[in-house]
Amino acid sequence: MPQTEWSATVGDNSTMNSLASWLAHCERLHPKNIDMGLERVRTVAERMALKFNCPVITVAGTNGKGSTCAMLEACLLEAGYRPSVYTSPHLVHFQERCRVHGETVQPDDLLPHFEKVEAVRTQGSEVSLTYFEFTTLAILSLMASSPIDVAILEVGLGGRLDAVNVIDPTCAIITSVDLDHMDFLGHDRETIGREKAGIMRTGRPVIVSDPVPPQSVIDHATEIGADLWLFGRDFNFTGDKQQWGWAGRGRRYSGLAYPALRGANQLVNASGVLAALEALRSEMPVTAQAIRNGLAMVELPGRFQIVPGQPALVFDVAHNAHAVAALTENLDAMGFYPTTHVVFGAMADKDVAPMLARVGPLVDRWYFCDLPTERAAKATQLQDVWQAGNTRKDVQASTYANPQAALDAAVAAADPADRIVVFGSFFTVGGILANGIPRLDAPHLSS
Repeated sequence: MPQTEWSATVGDNSTMNSLASWLAHCERLHPKNIDMGLERVRTVAERMALKFNCPVITVAGTNGKGSTCAMLEACLLEAGYRPSVYTSPHLVHFQERCRVHGETVQPDDLLPHFEKVEAVRTQGSEVSLTYFEFTTLAILSLMASSPIDVAILEVGLGGRLDAVNVIDPTCAIITSVDLDHMDFLGHDRETIGREKAGIMRTGRPVIVSDPVPPQSVIDHATEIGADLWLFGRDFNFTGDKQQWGWAGRGRRYSGLAYPALRGANQLVNASGVLAALEALRSEMPVTAQAIRNGLAMVELPGRFQIVPGQPALVFDVAHNAHAVAALTENLDAMGFYPTTHVVFGAMADKDVAPMLARVGPLVDRWYFCDLPTERAAKATQLQDVWQAGNTRKDVQASTYANPQAALDAAVAAADPADRIVVFGSFFTVGGILANGIPRLDAPHLSS
């Protein structure tokens, strides 16, 4: 998040008349980007009397959360409901984090809710909030005050101690559980799974769409008496090249078109979505046709997003080894390309080596780039990690000051039949999409 100047003192909101000024204020309130714990967030939420008067679906997991939220939203919109969605982080603009009735909120719509958080935060004993905690409360406040039928909340980091977990869900979904944010969540899947399981509630359905979930997830559901829906036991899918089908507790769907979101992993995410809709059927019935239409029309930028052109362009926010494994399978399924160029930038706390090693066999040229945040690794550092593990003499690598410069270099070097892949972080993909979706026309064609 780029820094923005803010001249007001704490407690003086007179100059904070834009979303940018409020975001700059939020950045300066707390010495840490991440401060695990719910006490401070819960204190402010209680002061705000924050409450939803509709069903709430929370979505946690290592990967697949954004896709799951988008498919839920699309199906519910097609069924005639008024959903609101909170996701994070954003690709280009902060307001992308909140959609109401299928539309991204306007920046000015958020301002009174930032003011509300600040007012109650500084009442009596002042409560320190991180950027994520403050902005989450502001967005939840907007959603709770909007005329909506269902709230869909993506959990940020972990689950048990994430700011979103101050809201009790009607239904929880846990997508994949894998190694990421290990400094905060633990260094193995069992420990991380226990953190994700913290979004479960006694007597409420929890959909676990990870085909091989950690035992800690199953154990926690049993311990607290949650209504556990397990992939492979309570719901499953089958498919061929033309269509797929889903079966759950007492209901089946057959002849479904594949979700508009690309990638084999999207069927696992879609299966969890159908299980959640089935679990909530008594409160929010959704027709089979609404499901068909929703899955066929869902959109989500940056998730194996293929932009046709010469060369072809692929965007993916994959930023951990598990997500990169899925990206690699999807790239492999695209067929043959003479040369694959990759623009890559990543956060400094990521275990980059296994990511590079996993996709490496498909890559012919690397374009490592800096990112506009202090938390990012330098392009030269990424190149050093790649060089330490590289065994191919036919692969080239270079470094650039930002994602756009890296993409420009890749376009200049690419032939029309090649492909360019941009991945590694929301900042990497967002650094390109900030200028609009590129439509590539290789210079070799116009010369």
